[in-house]
Amino acid sequence: MLPLGPIGSGSLPCHAESVARPPLRFRLGLRGRMVTFFGLAALAAALALSVVTYASTRSYLLSQRTVVAKRQAFNNAQLVRTVIAGDRSNVADVMTNIRSERGGYAVLHLDETETNAESFYAQEPLRFTQSNLPAQLVGRTLAGSSGRQRFTFNGQPYEGVGVAIPSLGAQYFEAFPLDDVETTLRTIQTTLLAGVILITIAAGFLGFVMSRTALRPLARVTKAANTIATGRLDTRLDPEDDPDLDQLVDSFNDMADAVQARIEREQRFASDVSHELRSPVTALAAAVDVIVARRDDFTERNRQAIDIVASQVKRFDRTVIDLLELSRMDAGASESSLDDVDLADFIGRVMNRYGFATVPFEVSSTASATTTGLLDRRRIERIIVNLLENARDHAGGATRVTLHARDEDFVIAIEDDGPGIAVSERERIFERFARGSASRNSTGSGLGLAIVAEHARALGGSATVENSASGGARFIVTLARRPQTDESMVES
Repeated sequence: MLPLGPIGSGSLPCHAESVARPPLRFRLGLRGRMVTFFGLAALAAALALSVVTYASTRSYLLSQRTVVAKRQAFNNAQLVRTVIAGDRSNVADVMTNIRSERGGYAVLHLDETETNAESFYAQEPLRFTQSNLPAQLVGRTLAGSSGRQRFTFNGQPYEGVGVAIPSLGAQYFEAFPLDDVETTLRTIQTTLLAGVILITIAAGFLGFVMSRTALRPLARVTKAANTIATGRLDTRLDPEDDPDLDQLVDSFNDMADAVQARIEREQRFASDVSHELRSPVTALAAAVDVIVARRDDFTERNRQAIDIVASQVKRFDRTVIDLLELSRMDAGASESSLDDVDLADFIGRVMNRYGFATVPFEVSSTASATTTGLLDRRRIERIIVNLLENARDHAGGATRVTLHARDEDFVIAIEDDGPGIAVSERERIFERFARGSASRNSTGSGLGLAIVAEHARALGGSATVENSASGGARFIVTLARRPQTDESMVES
């Protein structure tokens, strides 16, 4: 049952608990915060409005019920006074015939002056007596003051009215049931609660929709930034109608212009330096070749110096060549020339041509896959040679080369006899001029694996490294069977 409370209580009982919120293990994103804010704001507003509505409605219904109860009680009291004014012998019959509301009851108290006694006459003696009325109301009315009071009897709410009739030395009491008011208030309460839930859900959905609208420009910024990160430095954002968002667009485009200008300047610098070094390095290498050809004419100490100079010039020449290749790839001048290639046959011929014919070469494929694909011979040759030379120079030589043909791509793996690559170095090792801890003191330009990664990316694949079962490194290159031919894929 819904507690109606005493007269004058016009608020809905509400209990608030302060619960310590545990620390979140994750942070809500901007969209989540917007949805949460809209939902909580709508919940608070709906709750406040519901409480006010419920309290106002409750107060109004109870006050109206009180007016009706008082009017009917005074009318019945007037009827009783009129009937028994001349004859008190028919009091019991009068009370039996009183028309009270269904579920209510009436009680009459008389002072018997002749016998100096007090008597209570109940409308239904077997069901109701004066003991069912609140003692405070009975006492106040017997003292000569009419009044009213809400109370509960048998678990049901009632409005009790006491009317003093001093001319007869009588007091009339009547109880009016409040079941209908309670039912109405319960219905209102359920409706308001459902409304609060629906409003909160609707507000959360509205917040989600608005967050998508608000975050759409950020999504475009993210997409543009990712495109720039893949090498499309000319990507820019279109102007926005919103002046606030247009400021973001202008700032992003200005930043992209600055980044593009700086990267292109650095690329031009690296390309220019490599070009300028190519001629003197070629001349120097030719001069060193002449000296090496007459190596036996020099003393042992001079021969050692000649060997050092020859090896360093060779290394210098290799570095310049690698830098020139990377410069062309960065500038987009290195395009893929795709044709049908039997990859298994091509890898075998490359290994024979560069002196790696003794390295075991294994080929496998899925049931429906062949070893032929639309590939760039030059890029694949560069990948294979660089990985084999890397294994020879830094890891004791290659121990096995495998090719696995799948429906969508090829997987080339080259294992070596070195100590392996630490997990912390497996991504960094493909960066330019990066060296693994196992090859700190070995020769090389530090660009070979970076070139492998760039060529693999240009062919729609990737280059990774892991440790092999024997403990050495296992370099894995994945190549798309048919790379995309748009500029974003054929240009590095």
